[in-house]
Amino acid sequence: MAEPRYQDTPPEKIPKVQTPDGKGTVVVIAGQALGTKAYIETRSPIIYLDVQLGAGATFADAVPAEFNGFVYVYRGTAFFGANKDEASEGQFFKLGEGDSFQAEAGPDGEGRFLLIAGVPLREPVARYGPFVMNTQEEIMQAFKDYQSGKFGKEIEGSEDRYAKTTKAVSSQQKSGKYQRDQTDL
Repeated sequence: MAEPRYQDTPPEKIPKVQTPDGKGTVVVIAGQALGTKAYIETRSPIIYLDVQLGAGATFADAVPAEFNGFVYVYRGTAFFGANKDEASEGQFFKLGEGDSFQAEAGPDGEGRFLLIAGVPLREPVARYGPFVMNTQEEIMQAFKDYQSGKFGKEIEGSEDRYAKTTKAVSSQQKSGKYQRDQTDL
């Protein structure tokens, strides 16, 4: 039930750091990694990293013990933890207990994955359609607010951002470079 807000974060403000071995890159979307803090502010402590490991690369960093988290491999194969558990493209890997994280790509190819972790909120979850709240009563109120036109408030800067996005899409469409479904951002 927090006030809505918008963070306009251009790609050049999202930090990218090299792994110590120089064979990988970590995009620090939220939280921090390898001593680099994200530009994006979050309401609760989280880590959201896009890790790209070249052949034979390794990545290790701290994940607070109180965080729950997972890894989703979206390209290649990587090995995780002290046991070097393998996960391949399209697979999900749940983080274990502890405060460290380690991964390495296989010797013959790359491993690209998202590392997402955070403090558990331990709140009840009620969902229906596009709405996610804590109780069914809140869900019903959200529907009433939506149907009566009172759903949320305008987010400062949203009109300007929408105009910029529309202009950029129009420009790309005219140039012939527009692709609606981009898989490698």
